[in-house]
Amino acid sequence: METGAAERERARRNARHETARLRAEGIRGTALTWVDNAGITRTKTVPTSRLAHAARWGVGMSPVFDVYAVDDSVTTSRHIGGPCGDLRLFPDLDRLTVLAGQPGWAWAPVDRYTQRGEPYVACQRLFARRQTERALALGLELRMGFETEWTVLRRDASETGAEAAAGSGEGAPEVRYPCRGPAYGMARVVELSDYLGDVLGALLDQHVDVLQLHPEYSPGQFEVSAAPSDPVGAADLVVLVRETIRAVSVRHGLTASFAPVVEVGRVGNGGHLHLSLWREERNLCRGGDGPFGMTADCRSFLAGVLRELPALLAVGAPTPAGHLRLVPSHWAGVFRCWGLENREAAIRFVPGAPDDPGGANAEVKCFDASANPYLVVGGVISAGLAGIADRLTLPEPVSGDPARRGDQPRLPTSATEALEHFERSTVLREAMGDPLFEAFAAVRRAEIALFEGVAPQDVVAAVRERY
Repeated sequence: METGAAERERARRNARHETARLRAEGIRGTALTWVDNAGITRTKTVPTSRLAHAARWGVGMSPVFDVYAVDDSVTTSRHIGGPCGDLRLFPDLDRLTVLAGQPGWAWAPVDRYTQRGEPYVACQRLFARRQTERALALGLELRMGFETEWTVLRRDASETGAEAAAGSGEGAPEVRYPCRGPAYGMARVVELSDYLGDVLGALLDQHVDVLQLHPEYSPGQFEVSAAPSDPVGAADLVVLVRETIRAVSVRHGLTASFAPVVEVGRVGNGGHLHLSLWREERNLCRGGDGPFGMTADCRSFLAGVLRELPALLAVGAPTPAGHLRLVPSHWAGVFRCWGLENREAAIRFVPGAPDDPGGANAEVKCFDASANPYLVVGGVISAGLAGIADRLTLPEPVSGDPARRGDQPRLPTSATEALEHFERSTVLREAMGDPLFEAFAAVRRAEIALFEGVAPQDVVAAVRERY
């Protein structure tokens, strides 16, 4: 195994090669990104000439960002907080991507290390990697992918006419949309054909394997799905997809909102996670003697996720705004149950076509894009592995709308309730470690206090353009 110094030297040599490539393509700078505990993608950028130095020595950044809230206010925790200390951001050059939506720029996600070169205990990306490696040590490979839902808004506040949304709260900023077509309607694709074509083109130019792009339910709402990847790669990819959509939107004079809710009372933006479990190139979500062909490992893994879901909700739908999206009978998955192709269950099992070995998977529907995707994949893996260790079995699947049945438990109905479940979770605390676990909890408490007593429409307005 390479020593830290040898690995950094290899990275520097690789960066010199990449620097030559970037210069040849006219790239002036690279955005180095990580996602904090508030779900905000933060960055430092380096000019192309400094990329090799960044790969060898890292880029400095304070650890205090782990206790930033969504409004950029700062809280503290037992292990992390205050002005002292520094970290090094090391770009993962295997993920280095020339950005089609931002000419002259490239992007790479980072891992965070201490000044002594040790892995930073609260690095969310390294947490996701550790959980992935735990699964691999058991012979289990996770393939994951996020659905990215977003709402397109007009940037020009002077726009008037039929595009203005009905139902804005009194005194709240009026929300305006650039298209008027119906839910899932081709009319929206026609109205925003150039914009959507540029979104698709930018993603394809960045070698993103796009599965589909389509209008969603609410006004101005769309969704794009990318092919599954390893867990860390899936989290990297959803960051890249969101920032690409954001960049293309700006170039079209539009705003892309990934917030859980854009207008109170409307269906919000989800960030659903799809996953499948593999061993030796065999999909364990099919070909077994469990429900709908699940193998025993698949069944126990999903049972572990279902058991931990009240605590995982604090990770996957962490904000008070997110709970305004979690409404029964809105396909948000607010009931703690699972079902075959049931879009009202928190976990939807998808058996796939009989001749498609990769088609069988499970979808966790209660998450949204205010979540840190690295914490989501790491948290889900840790919950699933605990289910396998405990040999859990799933309850009976639920058919139909659980809200009409009246016999299924609700997931937490507030950020406060979800945080209480999170803080009691030994599975997540042990997997994350105290510094990351407690910093994340501190941010959750800070955001709950920030929006305590605030009217729903004002909560939504405050975070509409933060994600």
